[in-house]
Amino acid sequence: MTLSEIVDMKNTAKKHKTRGGFTLIEALFAAMLLGLVIAALAAASTSFTMANGYGVDLSTAEFLIEEMRERTANIDIDTLLASYEGQTFSPPVDVSGADMADFGQFAQQVEIAFVESGNFSNTVTGPTDFVRVTVTVTKGSQPISNTSWIRARLN
Repeated sequence: MTLSEIVDMKNTAKKHKTRGGFTLIEALFAAMLLGLVIAALAAASTSFTMANGYGVDLSTAEFLIEEMRERTANIDIDTLLASYEGQTFSPPVDVSGADMADFGQFAQQVEIAFVESGNFSNTVTGPTDFVRVTVTVTKGSQPISNTSWIRARLN
C-alpha cells in the first residue's frame, strides 16, 4: 500500500464519520431527566414546608396549653368550675388573662370533670376532691393538641 492510498483511506473515513454531539433522542431523554429532577425537588420542598408548618402549629398549641395551665394553677376548684368549665377562649389568653391577638387563629377550650379519688381515669358526676382539667387548642375547627392534668381541692 502506498502512502497516497493510506491518505485517501483516512480522508474517506473522515468524510463518513458522524459529527460529535447528541442525537435528538438523547437530548429529549436528558430534558426529561432534568424535568423529573426539578419536579422531585419541588415536591420535596413543598412537603418539608408543610411539615415545618405543622411543627410550628404544634409548638404554638403546647405554648397555649401551658399558658392556661399556669393561669389555672392557683385557682381553687369551685372558682375553676364556675369560671372555666366549658369555656372557649378565642383569641387565647395568657397567664394574666390578657388576650393574645397575635394567636387569633387559635382557641383554647377548657373542660373540667370530677374524677374518683382512687382512680383518676374514671369520671364521676358528683363533687369529689379531684378534677381533671383538659385543655384543647384548636386552629380553626381543627384540634391541634390537648393535655389533661389532675387538680386537688386544697381547702
